[in-house]
Parts: sequence; C-alpha cells; structure tokens
Amino acid sequence: MPIKSVQQILFFFLIFFYLFAGYNHFANPSFYLPIIPPYLAAWAKEINIVSGIAEILLALLLVPKYTRALAVKGIIILLIAFIPAHIYFIQKGTFTLGSFTITPLLSYVRLLIGQPILIWWVWWSSKF
Repeated sequence: MPIKSVQQILFFFLIFFYLFAGYNHFANPSFYLPIIPPYLAAWAKEINIVSGIAEILLALLLVPKYTRALAVKGIIILLIAFIPAHIYFIQKGTFTLGSFTITPLLSYVRLLIGQPILIWWVWWSSKF
C-alpha cells in the first residue's frame, strides 16, 4: 500500500479518534474527572467540557485543507496541555479508571511513548 494511502487512512482515523474522544468527555465525564490533577480540581468540570469541545472542534478543523495546519497545531498544543494529567497518573500510583487498572509502568508508557506517538501521528498523517 502506498505511503499516501496509509497517511490518508490514518488521517481519517485521527478525525474519528478526536471526534469520539471529544464526545466521550460529555457522554462519560466520570472517566475524565478523576484524572484531572487535584490542583485543578476546582475547575474539573469546566476543564472536561473545554477539552471535549476543543477535541471536537479541532477534529472538524482537520477536514478542510485550509484549516488543517491550524488544527494540527491545536491538537499538538492540547496533547502537551494534557501532560500534567499523565504526570498525575504517575504520582497517583496504581488506580482504577472505569474498568481499567492503571499501573505506574502504564502511566510512564503513556507519557513517554504514547504522547510522542500521538503528536507524531497528528503531524505525519495530516501531510498528505
């Protein structure tokens, strides 16, 4: 399969991924609220809502080619803004989030491998 086709497939999956993630902030806020660090707890509901809106809006801005570069930058900034939540995962130790058990090792993998992969995915897949 040509690289351009792979990029396009990953790009459309990226749009779906962020649309679903944004929607999930509203459909399942109990998944996101516990991962907001305690020093932001006073605004946890607002942070969850703004994050959901941002993910949906940025996913939609990926579609037109003329707004794609802005959306890519926005998603990368959002991923960087989520780093405190990943650090909080590490500080929290082992905990359950919904039906998932998050261990410190998994938290380190999410932060040190998952975040860079997501950033790369956003940047690379939008370059077709």
